[in-house]
Amino acid sequence: MTPLLQSPSFVADDKLAFLDISGRRFRIGTLGTKKVIIVMTGLGMLNSGLATELLLTLFMVSGVVHFGIAGNANPNLQVGDVVIPHKWAHTGLWNWQRYGDGPQDKLPFESYGDYTRKIGYLNLSDYNNGAVNMKSSDNLLNNVWYQPEEIFPVNGIPEVRQHTFLVTVDKHYFAVVEKLKDMKLVGCINSTCLPRTPMVFPVERGGSANIFVDNAAYRKFLNFKFNITPIDMESAAVALVCAQQRTPFIVIRALSDLAGGGSSQSNEGGMFAPLAAQNAVNVVLRFIALLFS
Repeated sequence: MTPLLQSPSFVADDKLAFLDISGRRFRIGTLGTKKVIIVMTGLGMLNSGLATELLLTLFMVSGVVHFGIAGNANPNLQVGDVVIPHKWAHTGLWNWQRYGDGPQDKLPFESYGDYTRKIGYLNLSDYNNGAVNMKSSDNLLNNVWYQPEEIFPVNGIPEVRQHTFLVTVDKHYFAVVEKLKDMKLVGCINSTCLPRTPMVFPVERGGSANIFVDNAAYRKFLNFKFNITPIDMESAAVALVCAQQRTPFIVIRALSDLAGGGSSQSNEGGMFAPLAAQNAVNVVLRFIALLFS
């Protein structure tokens, strides 16, 4: 948030610069010619969901632009690149299957419509060390099945739930992304430069959970299973609240590290996080200018 507030493009309102509500500071001002409200979500799905719900409940906003840094699950991209996913998934809602059951066995409460086997699962024995005869050994942790979230849309019937695993960003917002591909982004910090100049990439999916992923095996699984590129701890909650409130949204995330490590430069989150944060802000400013031009 700091690079955005320090940008000359942001001008605080001269009559009411901010409101402090429920532990949040809602900063009020303009970015260029557009009136904006800026609020920090805080870490994790709970904080980001609460901040978004407060924002949409207390203020009349036309849409949400959520931004920040993220881990990277796509080895074809690099630190500093800015990615804008078309869809977001919450990958931390699981049904953990008991030992002895398998893909052919119903999950508890599946028959009531509470859980499903349609999305897929992670077989933990696939990642055991010391496999015998080239086969994975047994694992008491068994399988975890990924689940959709329940949402209750504001224009739906109260207490009648809908299930969603992938939340799609606003199509009009996403159409602007094509105009961002030629942006010049920051590629060096403290005389250390990245192998190439960072770029803006529209990608298919991002994923969030209350997990800081610094594990190469799980990063590769998320990328292979769900085609996820950025991994963070907040964006899916923002997406789900916006979907529930029927509010347009988009997420802009700059890659600060390759989750779980890779090359000598791809897991340097501490070094490149400021660079990634600045690139995210630069793209946000350009996006808003294009959206309302």
